[in-house]
Amino acid sequence: MFVNKILYFILSWCLTAPVVLAQVAGTSTYQFLSLQPNARIAAMGGTAITLDDNDMNLALQNPSMLKAEMNNQITYNHVFLFQNIGAGYVGFTKHMDSIGTFSMGIQYIGYGDFKRTLANGEEIGTFSAGEYAANIGYGKKLSDYLSIGGQVKLIYSSLAEFASVGIATDVAATYHNNDKLFTAAAVISNVGRQIRAYNNGNNENSPFNAQLAFSKKFKHNPFRFTIVANHLEKAGKLLYANNEKPGLKKSLETGDIIPETYNIGEKTLAHLTFGSEILLGKTFYIALAYNHFKRREMRLEDLGGFAGFSWGFGFKVSKMQVAYGNTGYYIGQCTNHFSFIFNLNDFKKKKRNTAS
Repeated sequence: MFVNKILYFILSWCLTAPVVLAQVAGTSTYQFLSLQPNARIAAMGGTAITLDDNDMNLALQNPSMLKAEMNNQITYNHVFLFQNIGAGYVGFTKHMDSIGTFSMGIQYIGYGDFKRTLANGEEIGTFSAGEYAANIGYGKKLSDYLSIGGQVKLIYSSLAEFASVGIATDVAATYHNNDKLFTAAAVISNVGRQIRAYNNGNNENSPFNAQLAFSKKFKHNPFRFTIVANHLEKAGKLLYANNEKPGLKKSLETGDIIPETYNIGEKTLAHLTFGSEILLGKTFYIALAYNHFKRREMRLEDLGGFAGFSWGFGFKVSKMQVAYGNTGYYIGQCTNHFSFIFNLNDFKKKKRNTAS
């Protein structure tokens, strides 16, 4: 009954939440929810909803990945962004037999301190800004192939003297065929909006995202490949024409700027993230990914650099899983992600053995 009530609440909220399917970039708040501080997710291009491994951080994006093997895991993640901005996630998981696996944690971003000035530039003090999301997730395996999950997030945002409170939910389902080494997942994330807006009467939506992904590993080599389709709720609408973009051609007859146009291939690629991993046993991996939309949006006109590419690695040392991820944004600028996972069960075993 307890599990059914949780699922009923999540589904009811998603069905009764304000319509967000028409969202476009810049029309939603709490964008920090789309930022993934986890190193492995960052290395996979910012989304990793089909990686079926013993890593509770993967459940932050896909709660249906929560499983019994993650019982008593504790994680800490931090990403060093630009201009001393930092973000991270701290979480814990608990499995209950016949009920399912729960997670709880806090995702945060700190924008630092800013100078407060008058219109003439005179400094009159400082102010700070930060945003936080406390989440509770639930996942349950329904069969050998199918698992489901959901997550609720209570959000608080403080930007100088302006504050906002919001709520968002995720729902997810994962199909995993261990014999064929194939995984498929569907996730609807951040369905919700502000409960209390920065300005009264101007309640904004959270950054909704509908995703579908596939992963395939091969028996006789260490590679695993992943394709993720993002923002399917606005299929073909991620790219927009910018008639003021430098370098646009002009008509020889009229002298007018020829508007940008996008074919079906460009529109499709904008939704896709491609990732690959080299899995060396259960203790080490190397990851590389490409996000076409991020590269198109962040690259300079004549120089792309590392924009849209990401990479990373992870390994297990003693009783701790350690991971590093690197994401390229534009020339000379990238973000560095660090993640750590402990399992309390490992320390309990050591204590019992010592006592004996």
